[in-house]
Amino acid sequence: MSRVALIRKEEKKYHDFCYENYKLFEEGTWLYKPVKTVIDLLPLLEGKSNPKVLDLGSGVGRNSIPIAKEIKSKNGKVVCVDLLDSAIDKLKLYSEEYEVEEVIETIKTDIGHYDIAKNEYDLIVAVSTLEHVESEDIFEDVVRKMASGTKNEGLNCIIVNSEVEEIDIDTNEKLDAMMEINIKTEDMLSKLKEIYFGWEVVNQLVKQLEYKIVRDERDVLLKTNAITFVVRK
Repeated sequence: MSRVALIRKEEKKYHDFCYENYKLFEEGTWLYKPVKTVIDLLPLLEGKSNPKVLDLGSGVGRNSIPIAKEIKSKNGKVVCVDLLDSAIDKLKLYSEEYEVEEVIETIKTDIGHYDIAKNEYDLIVAVSTLEHVESEDIFEDVVRKMASGTKNEGLNCIIVNSEVEEIDIDTNEKLDAMMEINIKTEDMLSKLKEIYFGWEVVNQLVKQLEYKIVRDERDVLLKTNAITFVVRK
């Protein structure tokens, strides 16, 4: 099994477990609430008729359902792309539960191979998903397609992990980080700044995070430099 296939197997196992056992917006899990950076952008969509949003790696709707609720009255649309059956199936159920099923469009595919129509979206969101494409070349290709797919004055919101470490909590052993793309923070920022040259930077920050996860029934400490990069065309 290739390294990418192994990582995707582990990530599928982890996310399938989360989606089955943790309810969306349930306190005490990472699904508890949407990402504040994403929600803070919604006022910038005010005044746009028929706003269209793309959520790459949408999961079960942590961000896309609150977005859909916000733009429902404006005849908006949120296109949600995810590779996992468990994510798409739960997203469809949650979109009905939160009465936004007519706003949400689901597409099951690998974001690394998803074609984005040019000048199509007012907002494109990619939260903790771009690091899971197959290679750095595909990473750059996806981000360029995001830029191309954005309308004038539209926004791209990227949150991506860099310099990820995984450490066995019991033994303190450093493990192979389960990220397809795991590069230096400065290199990741350099790629983003090059692709979005000429765009307005709305928000840019790097935050050191660490939290406990489970890998193969082992408690693992995951450490990362999480990059937030929000730009307007």
